Amino acid sequence: MSKLKDYLDFIKIEHTLFALPFAYVGAFLASNGWFELRTFILIFTAFTGLRTAAMSLNRIIDREIDALNPRTAGRHIPSGKISVGEGYAIAAAGFTVYFLSAHHINHTAFVLSPIPAITAWIYPYLKRFTCLSHFVLGLNLAFAPLGGWIAITDSIDIFGKEFIPFMIGLALIFWVAGFDMIYALQDVEFDRRMGLHSIAAHFGVRVAKILSAANHLLFYLISAYILIFWIKGSIYLYGVVLIGLILLFEHYIVRERYNEKKIQLAFFYSNALVSSIFLGLIILDIFI
Repeated sequence: MSKLKDYLDFIKIEHTLFALPFAYVGAFLASNGWFELRTFILIFTAFTGLRTAAMSLNRIIDREIDALNPRTAGRHIPSGKISVGEGYAIAAAGFTVYFLSAHHINHTAFVLSPIPAITAWIYPYLKRFTCLSHFVLGLNLAFAPLGGWIAITDSIDIFGKEFIPFMIGLALIFWVAGFDMIYALQDVEFDRRMGLHSIAAHFGVRVAKILSAANHLLFYLISAYILIFWIKGSIYLYGVVLIGLILLFEHYIVRERYNEKKIQLAFFYSNALVSSIFLGLIILDIFI
């Protein structure tokens, strides 16, 4: 059981669960109602498989950097809890589940499935070269609503009705980049010493907080416009206000002094609420 706990902690299964709702957002929008249980399960396995592989690759690729950073030296590979071979095995299992799930979803999902896998593999290397890595991490999640839509429609046309999940994906790029800038505040000095790239390491903590807030404002404005004016449901107005309050809270708790506990609160719990509310709004409007 302890080994299983290590594996689940290694892939950060809880982070998978806070991002998963956006895949179902695309599926519910495409179906405008309930859809087959088979598809529901395949969306779950595809998303979880890819997220597992992506996190495993991130930990493997960063293992030498993590070992030098006091904050991350206790992670599973640097500390010896999990070997590099085990990490690759978990990544391979994740990719296998992902590609098999995409194959069983439909033809379009399977044909396009390598694209998110490639961006997930590229992302861990980018912070060695550019602070735009924050936005590439956002791109990885941006595929979720499109993937959910494709799972139902077996098609992709961003200039047709699918413009809605495409715009939700665009909003997610800003959302993830914003909270990743906050997350990177923990390692500003270390990143500078190692020549690693983040907004905070390049431009300072104050600029990082401002740009993080600006990205979240863009996410909020795009999301509000989509929910209120495109999908059109009176219930969305209340949800939009609630999402705005959560985002304000996220930035309030790191406004001055910040520590790992505060950043984890902003990074995980606040964002889990945002994704859950977003999905809940879609489901409530469809069925109520």
